[in-house]
Amino acid sequence: WVNYTLLAEATATDSMYGMLDFEPMVMRQTQQVMVFQLRDSVIQVDTFVTDDELRQRYEAEEPAVELRARHIMFQLPIGVTPAQRDSVALSLSGVRDRVLAGENFEVLAQQLSQDPGTAFNGGDLGPFGRGDMVAPFEEAVLALRPGEISDVVETPMGLHIIRLDERRVRGFEEAAPLYRRQVQTRMVQEAESVFVAGLYDRAGPEIAEGALDIVRELVENPGSALSGRAAGRSVVEWEGGAVTVEDLRTLLQLESPTLPQQLADGSDEQLTEFLQSLARRDLLIRAAESEGLRPARESIDEMIEEAGVQLRTAARVLGFFDLDQAPGEELDVAVARAVEAALVDNLSGATQVVPLGLIGFQLREGRSTDVFESGFGQVVLEVAQI
Repeated sequence: WVNYTLLAEATATDSMYGMLDFEPMVMRQTQQVMVFQLRDSVIQVDTFVTDDELRQRYEAEEPAVELRARHIMFQLPIGVTPAQRDSVALSLSGVRDRVLAGENFEVLAQQLSQDPGTAFNGGDLGPFGRGDMVAPFEEAVLALRPGEISDVVETPMGLHIIRLDERRVRGFEEAAPLYRRQVQTRMVQEAESVFVAGLYDRAGPEIAEGALDIVRELVENPGSALSGRAAGRSVVEWEGGAVTVEDLRTLLQLESPTLPQQLADGSDEQLTEFLQSLARRDLLIRAAESEGLRPARESIDEMIEEAGVQLRTAARVLGFFDLDQAPGEELDVAVARAVEAALVDNLSGATQVVPLGLIGFQLREGRSTDVFESGFGQVVLEVAQI
């Protein structure tokens, strides 16, 4: 709501958005292209695989296995404590005992499962293959023989007991063309991993003291003002390079909206891996630049121009061009009306939500915005009505 309001005001003030800096956004795109070009120019992999080698891999991995299973899921409360998890697991283990004693799995799933997508049809997950389920679930299913019931399995969705109903492996001749491409792709990825690991080991990045606390603070307060000294502080550093607090804050605005929540919930080990991944990416970009793969200025300018066109298109779809401003009416009144109409259209499905990311962050800089808890109840009621 805040971002839409600021975008509508900016559109009314300067529809070419001269107040915005699009370069950080397009540079992210160009850096990805640079890394792809580096891979193609530096990482040379022999991906030839004989039919005999491919068959041996296929028989060992069973990549084309087709599974069908049912599950009963119990959800875990947000912020679950160990005692709560043990209590839910004990309850679900009791359901497993009832199945093993002869009660009908499908009926119990209909009665007890807290997965609304499958409970109505007896917990049936339909057919699926490798990679279709989260790792703990997939590992549990693959360890079963048809008709067997798993122990209690924990995934990000909750706790499960699983019954494998069917297991079929497509023949090698049928699966070979797709499987060969998968193996070759994996070989390239493994070579990339070795290359990146070499860059990282030679540079020896070190995570700065207090860096994990900085990550958590930025996730909690992404819009907080930073002095020049604070923004330039390193969270990861190595000889000749560093990832700074400002780099991190920009990344949080550019990445998926789910990233801040994932970081907020992450353990120290997960946050450490996240910071190490930022160092690896920066080292890759520097390696690409050293190979002369940086795009021409003209190309970057074209991408900046295209980003402006896309933002104007989005603002036009949202109704922020040609505001319906009555004679003598204040601009903020017309903006508020247009923004509310845009939000209603988003909620009703008439238009898509426009995530503004770094643009929204730039629009909010230097502006005082606040969210009042007293308004939540009325907003929830209006959203429910829409």
